[in-house]
Amino acid sequence: MPDMLDLTSDVRTLTARIVDIESVSGGERALADAIEQALTALPHLTVYRDGDAVVARTELGREQRVVIAGHIDTVPIVGNVPSHVDGDRLYGCGTSDMKSGVAVQLKLAAAVPEPVHDVTYVFYDCEEIEAERNGLRRLAAQHPEWLDGDFAVLMEPTGGYIEGGCQGTMRVEVTARGKRSHSARSWMGHNAIHEAGRIIDILRAYAPRRPEVEGLRFHEGLNAVFVSGGVAGNVIPDECVVSVNYRFAPDLSVQDAEAHLREVFAEFDVRVTDAAPSARPGLDHPAAAAFVRTVGSGQARAKLGWTDVARMSELGIPAVNYGPGDPTLAHTKDEFVVLDAIVDAERRMVGWLTGAEPQDSAVVESGAGEAGAA
Repeated sequence: MPDMLDLTSDVRTLTARIVDIESVSGGERALADAIEQALTALPHLTVYRDGDAVVARTELGREQRVVIAGHIDTVPIVGNVPSHVDGDRLYGCGTSDMKSGVAVQLKLAAAVPEPVHDVTYVFYDCEEIEAERNGLRRLAAQHPEWLDGDFAVLMEPTGGYIEGGCQGTMRVEVTARGKRSHSARSWMGHNAIHEAGRIIDILRAYAPRRPEVEGLRFHEGLNAVFVSGGVAGNVIPDECVVSVNYRFAPDLSVQDAEAHLREVFAEFDVRVTDAAPSARPGLDHPAAAAFVRTVGSGQARAKLGWTDVARMSELGIPAVNYGPGDPTLAHTKDEFVVLDAIVDAERRMVGWLTGAEPQDSAVVESGAGEAGAA
């Protein structure tokens, strides 16, 4: 019997049910089937499917269309499925990142048949793995019209805060060169691993920027993430490669980031291996400003990691991150979400889609500090 989702159930119960349908990246079919079946039963929605991505749209002729998107995949399970409740917390793989946000999406789709804006709900696959397989990227390439909108909300875990924009990410390989020789006659060579110490010194002394972009404070980072070098136990190595990850603020383009790294490591060979653009907050857009006012009590902070708001930005759609999960718990064995935080997110989003007055109560704390990084 196929997995079923009851969209009339409480959002906390629905979250647990979604968590219990395993959907590790590349294995989302059962959950995508359940989401498609549940949404197809709602007469006010038009439902589309591409692979294991499901898109549902209202067609009410409103002046504006908003996109509410969330990925349905998780990182690999480590004995944390099925879910379980302990006190005010729901534990399980994906509870925070981001099946609680997906549950809120589904509840909105069912409970608000006539929103003040037309809404496109996007449930996509393969966000937690390499960018080439990202379901939102596939939809943007193959069905861009499905994603048309004036404003977007990514239901990424933010601890109940609105997080504007996102930082870009770039990985480079910085190579130190040497001269190979026998280790018994090391003075005849030049040790590339020793030379790589200069790269580490540069990183150790590096002072990351903390620029303010459109009123939000970002915090960059430049760090070594891998080191590789060596030939054999009796050989002085002639090459050592330090892999470096740069998280850059949205006042820089990918090209700006690359130029900066080439300047920082001017004495070494630098090769870019991966890059994803940043996204500016865009909170001055009327739809974004209304969302911050209604859902976030007028408050927003910077997203200190990369999310698919960058992909929305590339499509010309201003976007924010907002979800009940705690970003610092994402991908952990003891991942959990505070149950009341899910209820609070649903309440605030329903208020926004129905045109209610701005919410003025504090967000439900999720037990962690600043925004996490993807």
